[in-house]
Amino acid sequence: MKMATEIFVPQITDICDEGNICVEGLNVFYGDRQALKDINITLPAKKITAIIGPSGCGKTTLLKCFNRLIDSIDGTKVTGKVMLNGEDIFDPHADVIKIRKKMGLLSQRPYPLPMSIFDNVAYGPRIHGIRKKSELNQIVEYYLKEASLWDEVKDRLNTPASGLSIGQQQRLCLARGLAVKPEIILGDEPTSALDPISSAHIEQKFVEFKNKYTIVMVTHILRQAIRIADYIIFMYLGEIIEHGPAYQVLENPKDKRTSDYIKGIIS
Repeated sequence: MKMATEIFVPQITDICDEGNICVEGLNVFYGDRQALKDINITLPAKKITAIIGPSGCGKTTLLKCFNRLIDSIDGTKVTGKVMLNGEDIFDPHADVIKIRKKMGLLSQRPYPLPMSIFDNVAYGPRIHGIRKKSELNQIVEYYLKEASLWDEVKDRLNTPASGLSIGQQQRLCLARGLAVKPEIILGDEPTSALDPISSAHIEQKFVEFKNKYTIVMVTHILRQAIRIADYIIFMYLGEIIEHGPAYQVLENPKDKRTSDYIKGIIS
């Protein structure tokens, strides 16, 4: 297997240092059904963590806990803690808007706002008080370049974002998420709707960005985890079965269920 180019050996993972996401006793219920069961894990800062496992195992539910999008699902009950920089984001007094500002999200399919390319990227900075046109111009150009989209759209910034290809729309959504200066990038199968070239663009940006951001992505594409992940979490039936450095989990899994998933026996 060809692994991510940088081998990551984690340090102590039970200490919630700056930038780490620390999950303590997390349980999620959808009505009477328990979707997550006593999740305890620390995700490393400024690395790419890939959450893998069969459909319905709780991968996306766990991801939605990190930015509190789990709140939008009726009948959901959450217990336990998710700590970020010493703050429990599920504390009743936590500022959900502030939490979500720290999290850039790429969904399975891109959802550009129904406005121009320029206004999509400027949307977040405007919400957070930036109004000066010259400053917004600089922000839009900078983050479109960060997403490797500037050269393709610089002459049509005022045209509707809906006119972009699916791959370009996903990179636009990446630029929009980065423009609010998040600490963490979350990806919910961010390349599943893209062609191979567009998928490679997103993967390349994630590898580049891990020096600046903590990246957590759900993926059903095992080859993708092999290519870019530093750390792997394998989930099954709402539980974390195994986690660790990518090379360790993917090349020498300790649990038979992990091995069966990698071999394609569990899907």
